Amino acid sequence: MPSFDLPMTLVDAFTDRPFAGNPAAVFALGGPLPEDLYGLIAMEMNQAESAFTWVEESGQRVLRWFTPTVEVDLCGHATLAAAHVLMEQQGLSKVEFETRSGKLTVLKTESGYAMDFPSEAPSELVGEERSAVVDILHAAGLSGIEWVGANRMDTFVQLALQDSVTEYLPRMDAIASLGGRGLIVTAQADENGEGIDFVSRFFAPQAGVPEDPVTGSAHCALGPYWSEQLGRPGVTGYQASRRGGVVGIEVMGKRCLLKGNAVTTVEGRLWV
Repeated sequence: MPSFDLPMTLVDAFTDRPFAGNPAAVFALGGPLPEDLYGLIAMEMNQAESAFTWVEESGQRVLRWFTPTVEVDLCGHATLAAAHVLMEQQGLSKVEFETRSGKLTVLKTESGYAMDFPSEAPSELVGEERSAVVDILHAAGLSGIEWVGANRMDTFVQLALQDSVTEYLPRMDAIASLGGRGLIVTAQADENGEGIDFVSRFFAPQAGVPEDPVTGSAHCALGPYWSEQLGRPGVTGYQASRRGGVVGIEVMGKRCLLKGNAVTTVEGRLWV
């Protein structure tokens, strides 16, 4: 007999239809698991992120995120997925999580969900540090680089043209050599962007995720950056992966509201 019988829900986040956005496996647990089991389950699920959440004896609701290879400090789409599951199953309109990035609050809205996340604006790289990173970016196949920066997690690059982002063919070995969690590549959207202000893609081979479909936490950097560039607090991004997804961002000082929707696609149980 298995030692654990765990409820599992697969959710497509930052989309209002199945087979788009970013899938996350959500485990709404009755309590914590043995420490080595989280990574093994995430490897088995083989999603960009698996989310594990439970309520501690103190009443705090814990949320942890794992890629198939590592635990991460911040994940937007799996937070959205976890909140979606709890709200759908328990009829909640607000969920607060305690995480490695502090308290994260998710609210249900008329149009979907809004997540209160930390702002992770990138700082510009200059001098020799910039030159070293640009050399790696060129080796990774990027051209038309207009701005290079980084935050505590990722390298951040603005390119001159939307097509340079959408048509980019990444060289994963070079990207992995950047270190950190991953690489954000972005450009302002074309004028016919239909309400989209910027496009982006996110690559994290060093974290076991070659290309992430829609990365909420990357928009904690993209939102503040494009808010400043465009001169307004509210911006909307399209992450131009094969699945694709839309993220709205409202920048509020040191915090960001990330806005999106989510759809349940699979419900089942995992026996381990």
